[in-house]
Amino acid sequence: MRDTCIIGAGPAGLAAARALKERNLPYTHIERNPGVGGLWDIDAPNTPMYESAHFISSKTLSGLTDFPMPDDYPDYPSHKQIHAYLVAFAEHYGLTQAIEFNTAVESVVKLDDGGYRVTRANGEVSEHENVIVASGVQWDPNVPDIPGTFTGEVRHTVTYRSPKEFEGKRVLVVGAGNSGCDIACDAARNAEHAVISVRRGYWFIPKHIFGMPADVFADGGPTMPMWLEQRVFGWMLRLLNGDMRRLGLPKPDHKLFETHPILNTQLLHHLQHGDITARPAIATTEGNTVTFTDGSTEDVDLIMLATGYRHSVAYAQDLAGPKQHPDLYLTAFSPSTGLYGVGFVETNGAAYVLMSQLSAMIASHIADRTERPEKWAEFEDRIQNDRPDLSHGIKFVDSPRHQGYVDGVAITKYIKKTAKQMAWDVP
Repeated sequence: MRDTCIIGAGPAGLAAARALKERNLPYTHIERNPGVGGLWDIDAPNTPMYESAHFISSKTLSGLTDFPMPDDYPDYPSHKQIHAYLVAFAEHYGLTQAIEFNTAVESVVKLDDGGYRVTRANGEVSEHENVIVASGVQWDPNVPDIPGTFTGEVRHTVTYRSPKEFEGKRVLVVGAGNSGCDIACDAARNAEHAVISVRRGYWFIPKHIFGMPADVFADGGPTMPMWLEQRVFGWMLRLLNGDMRRLGLPKPDHKLFETHPILNTQLLHHLQHGDITARPAIATTEGNTVTFTDGSTEDVDLIMLATGYRHSVAYAQDLAGPKQHPDLYLTAFSPSTGLYGVGFVETNGAAYVLMSQLSAMIASHIADRTERPEKWAEFEDRIQNDRPDLSHGIKFVDSPRHQGYVDGVAITKYIKKTAKQMAWDVP
């Protein structure tokens, strides 16, 4: 009997491997890099990891289920600590020995009989009943065109590693996601001159509230309707941070929680101290001069694009669907029978917990194919026809990143409800 092929040994692939192993389901595990950890291994080829990177959710709520992060970790672990945690997870569950390292996947093709043919870059071919795509979503950079005729250096943050790269340079960081803010702070401390270009206003959430990690504080608070949460926490942030326009940042054009949260107040610190200057979107460029939409200009040597990534699956794009938002039920189940994805969830909650839960669901569904065929067929029908609202009443902004965005509370509730209906054991 053909097994399941897991592609990728980052947190998503490891969660999937544990779930299959716990159900005694045979699998083949392939990883293109020399070790486990995915993008958290800063030494892995083409990783987007950088030296100053830390987790943006707390160790308390962010570990893979049944394997908490060490007590001696700080509230927000560094990339080195997250990588060590993932290595320890793989060793603890005996997953490492079964992984084919240094093995890239060239293609995944659906067979006429319903299985899949996986071709490796070295030419080796294997056939499997199922495929779990867990190769990550932050490897294919989104690189927009720079208007005008800029003659300086243009890079995407996927190439960035160390603050030393900014020394002696005039740097413009484009984009204010969490990585963009981190890297802008690196530029503020190390560049000759630092600028950040921000197209829209954002809500900046402090990493600690009353001495607690922000997610721990929110998790321990009273349950409120979303409209009330937006009002209460929006008021708190306005009280804590003041009017962002005084720092050159635009006023948020959306309600709190309607975009992916920005957990960074260091950028505000550097703006307040003049270490970095905020500008709006780029209008045009000429030579080393960048002109912004408000008419202001900056002379820069390096434009660093913190403009995100596409959720591409180069080896199976025709099966996965659109690059920005693959067609996956509950972010994990493809309409193509036997094809799954773990790690595609875009959420404001703890992603590792969801990876663990979704992996357990996938393992249960695979087991049902032989153990409970009627339940397997029932869930196949759900994959094709069920379209739950996982927004928790939040109107997410209209942007490519938020096309498939889900609220952490909403998807967790739906997962638990579905697991109960299917008689699945989900952590």
